Amino acid sequence: MVVANQKGGVGKTTTTVNLAASLALHGGRVLVIDLDPQGNASTALGIDHHAEVPSIYDVLIDSRPLSEVVQPVPDVEGLFCAPATIDLAGAEIELVSLVARESRLERAILAYEQPLDYILIDCPPSLGLLTVNALVAGAEVLIPIQCEYYALEGLGQLLRNVDLVRGHLNPNLHVSTILLTMYDGRTRLASQVADEVRSHFGEEVLRTSIPRSVRISEAPSYGQTVLTYDPGSSGALSYLEAAREIALRGAGVAYDAQHAHMGAHSEQSMVEGIQ
Repeated sequence: MVVANQKGGVGKTTTTVNLAASLALHGGRVLVIDLDPQGNASTALGIDHHAEVPSIYDVLIDSRPLSEVVQPVPDVEGLFCAPATIDLAGAEIELVSLVARESRLERAILAYEQPLDYILIDCPPSLGLLTVNALVAGAEVLIPIQCEYYALEGLGQLLRNVDLVRGHLNPNLHVSTILLTMYDGRTRLASQVADEVRSHFGEEVLRTSIPRSVRISEAPSYGQTVLTYDPGSSGALSYLEAAREIALRGAGVAYDAQHAHMGAHSEQSMVEGIQ
């Protein structure tokens, strides 16, 4: 699943790491691939990513096996990360001259032999070759959209790029999931944006939206996701619920309101049963 939106500050990295942690806490084996040169997903997962660390840069540019750069996430069993280092900032230029430049990530993932239930790819806030590599490697696109003015601006270009990649490089690619982030129920604007997104994208929009939350913002500074930093917070519970929706959709199970009221033990056994 490719987490993409060329707008910055919409919650791509936050969504990637917290959904990944939620899916892992439900018993899945999950790999996060950090394709953003800033390395924020690596930071949030407590993964070392200084310049000397083997990283996704080495995989893309030097064809290093993905298995040699993947690290286990300390706090969450079953969660792994292929970190980004600052070297990745130059990868856009270096990729231009390489053979099969758009499909280098896809080849690396196909050669990775460890069993996984989910791979989430955190993209940079651009539509360059790194994001194209993610789109060629992925099966689905998840677009976080913040509930603020201009929320849908620029999305047309991303959707056109998805169509181009589907037409020329990856016929299976599709936008499967829209997640509303930074939702503030006290403002009329947030509900207007949510209504607009739902009318525009329909069934792709998850019923769960992610609230504005201090806890979500604080967690990365402690090298954690909000799931381990404050498991009872509204942000953690929202990401757990969003992950459950994604898991159920992937399993072809109809999602209805009763799932939102199931007890923790029932939720655990339900998702394990799906997997």
